Amino acid sequence: MPGRPGAFQERWWSPVNTPVLGPDGEIEWIVHRVEDMTEFLLSRPVHDTPTGRVRTRAVTEAELYAKARELQETNDKLRAAHDWERRTALALQDVMLHAPDLAAHRGIAVRYMPATRSLNVCGDWYDVVDLSDDSFTVAVGDVVGHGLEAAAVMGMLRSALSAAVRAMHEPGAAMDLLSRYAQTFEGALATTAAKAVVDTKDRRITYTCAGHPPPVLGRRDGPAKLLDQATDPPLGVLAERTPRPQATVSYAPGDTLVLYTDGLVERRGEDIDAGLLRLTDAVAHHAGLDPELLADTLLTRLGVADGGRDDIALIVVRL
Repeated sequence: MPGRPGAFQERWWSPVNTPVLGPDGEIEWIVHRVEDMTEFLLSRPVHDTPTGRVRTRAVTEAELYAKARELQETNDKLRAAHDWERRTALALQDVMLHAPDLAAHRGIAVRYMPATRSLNVCGDWYDVVDLSDDSFTVAVGDVVGHGLEAAAVMGMLRSALSAAVRAMHEPGAAMDLLSRYAQTFEGALATTAAKAVVDTKDRRITYTCAGHPPPVLGRRDGPAKLLDQATDPPLGVLAERTPRPQATVSYAPGDTLVLYTDGLVERRGEDIDAGLLRLTDAVAHHAGLDPELLADTLLTRLGVADGGRDDIALIVVRL
């Protein structure tokens, strides 16, 4: 008892352990909850015996069993609700991330990895859109937050940017239009995005970034470089109608274009430049790998092969 060394008071506790399964069906976490049962038990009937006053064993056991069953049923309902929400989130994410044009590009690999502590749904996105026979566009974006609300905002912005670039083909103009659209609802503010249009006929990449980490262009025979010549604030930030900048760079057959969200390179307590350096080094060192293998290698080299603290979207394009 507090303040009385050597003096004890009677306390009763009921522990409940609930397993939480991961995507592979294996136990990943155990939620341990302890409920204080002291008041409940001390209020039960007692009777006199030669050794003192004790509670009726049968009554107490029956009440404890009923209480345990009630807790178990509550836990079962919580698990069912969590499973339903997770399946709903995954179905929603699959629909919103569907990119029909991606199937025609064998040289493009994509990866989508929600944060390890999320519902497997997030505000990051990727997109691949064919503009003509000799040009296509790739994009990634990052909505602030996690969960269904962020995913809903992501779906609206992704669709709007996809429609805008189909209409005007210029990534800067398309991003400018998206920024004005983002100003119309609060959940879209401070969203970041990067978009690149690849002209396969003239072998040029035209790109723009709205507050987003710059794409990486890996040369087949040479170092990788950051495409950081067309960066502007996040979507919805600019008060005036200032045209979004865009820049153009040439490429050679066999080069690699990498777009990603900040979960790939940002680490808590570390300057983002360190993560960008790791990424460009990894792209340069493994430039000869096919896109699918390169995507997995980048996740491994950046230490997020099994997921990270933040969401990750990644596109690897073999040019």
